[in-house]
Amino acid sequence: MEKRNNVTVFILLGLSQSKHIEIFCFVLFLFCYTVIWMGNLLIMISISCSQLIDQPMYFFLKYLSLCDLCYTSTVTPKLMTDLLAERKTISYSNCMIQLFIFHFLGGIEIFILTGMAYDRYVAICKPLHYTVIMSKWRCKVIIIVCCTGGLLHSATQFLLTIFLPFCGPNEIDHYFCDVLPLLKLACTDTYRIGLLVIVNSGLIALVSFVILMVSYFLILYTIRAYPAKSRSKALSTCSSHITVVVLFFVPVFFIYIKPAITIPEDKIFALLYTIIVPMFNPLIYTLRNLEMKNALRKLWCN
Repeated sequence: MEKRNNVTVFILLGLSQSKHIEIFCFVLFLFCYTVIWMGNLLIMISISCSQLIDQPMYFFLKYLSLCDLCYTSTVTPKLMTDLLAERKTISYSNCMIQLFIFHFLGGIEIFILTGMAYDRYVAICKPLHYTVIMSKWRCKVIIIVCCTGGLLHSATQFLLTIFLPFCGPNEIDHYFCDVLPLLKLACTDTYRIGLLVIVNSGLIALVSFVILMVSYFLILYTIRAYPAKSRSKALSTCSSHITVVVLFFVPVFFIYIKPAITIPEDKIFALLYTIIVPMFNPLIYTLRNLEMKNALRKLWCN
């Protein structure tokens, strides 16, 4: 405990040491963060104020938007503040809190995306039983399971990190507190802990992705005999979700399914799932979804 208390503040090295690049990034991320808030709030309000809330797909989409909003808010405001600051610091306690919340919301996001894939599978492959299987009660249970899974994942990451001794140096080569950059600073052998981090984060991402791919394989297998018009309609309801899944999981795989080391590219890939994907999610789900367009139109007309 005494060794760990030797470090009470961490220094975040951020994205760049160039002031010009930092100012450019600040303007860019300010724009992205504004779009994230506007887009996700519009989706949540449009779904809540329309009959779409009774459909499981949009019920999950509402919670996905809320999760995106909270998820990116654990990182982006601090990042933008640091881009304008001369000295980028974060206290030990705030670092641990950020790590816990970040993985909690990230876990929830992964599980909600998996739940949405299950919903599409039932809707297309078992249409006659859809209203029974995806009842309101079951949708709420799925959300509770997603939150519980995110909590268990986050608690594991937190417990693997909180007991590490930090006795210097205290410079984190990242723009937020994550487990892998912190392992690099610990003044103890972290090989086994690094393996546990990979097993926890990497396995959750990999298993979820496999479930997603299997569900969409079954969907494609089922609709192969559909008429062209019905097949096109079925695919259109899934295409938005597949796009979001690919954009989110590719950078996650790059960072967490590899040896427990950090490389400069990690920061670039982390930007994708902390800022870029939450910004594009509302655009993907609204621009490619007729029902969402109609709900938005009715909301603004009223």
